[in-house]
Amino acid sequence: MIIGLTGGISSGKSTVSKMFKELNIPVVDADAAAREVVEPGENAYQDIVEYFGGDILLETGYIDRKKLGSIVFKDEEKRKVLNKIVHPAVREKMRKDTKEHFQSGSETVVMDIPLLFESDLTHMVDKTLLVYVSDDIQLQRLIERDKNGEEDARQRIGSQMPLEEKRLLADEIIDNNGTIEETRSQLLIVLERWKVIHT
Repeated sequence: MIIGLTGGISSGKSTVSKMFKELNIPVVDADAAAREVVEPGENAYQDIVEYFGGDILLETGYIDRKKLGSIVFKDEEKRKVLNKIVHPAVREKMRKDTKEHFQSGSETVVMDIPLLFESDLTHMVDKTLLVYVSDDIQLQRLIERDKNGEEDARQRIGSQMPLEEKRLLADEIIDNNGTIEETRSQLLIVLERWKVIHT
């Protein structure tokens, strides 16, 4: 079984991801894959440098993510080009890593995909699990985490699909408003229901 784990910014997805790893359930992380596919020598790296030019490179030869980010942030067309290069490469890498976990004997693999619903990637997974928090807790945690002030936090939350909408799309929801223990016990209940673990 492939479980698609998703959430919103500061909803506690990485906490739940860690719990999966503690249960020896491998996690394939979309963000990590996105970093790996743009490393020197990878196809996506060649394509990005070809399109955006050598100016986006650091002295080390790696892509200057900040510089590239500021280019595509201002230019919708260039952002589309970048996504067209990176997204398929990330999906390919995640599929490959997942397959390797199954080949090494894992029965369940988690795909940690922040934009699972936004990017229409539910076809890559069998079940979807949403880590949910209420709006005010999400805001409070993000302000505490990034120390960038309330306005910045509201903007960043506003740029994502609201968690309330994701709730309607997910197969199961973990309410992460409470303690770590409460979150863990909800996860275990879901995994039992899905016959991933047997207690």
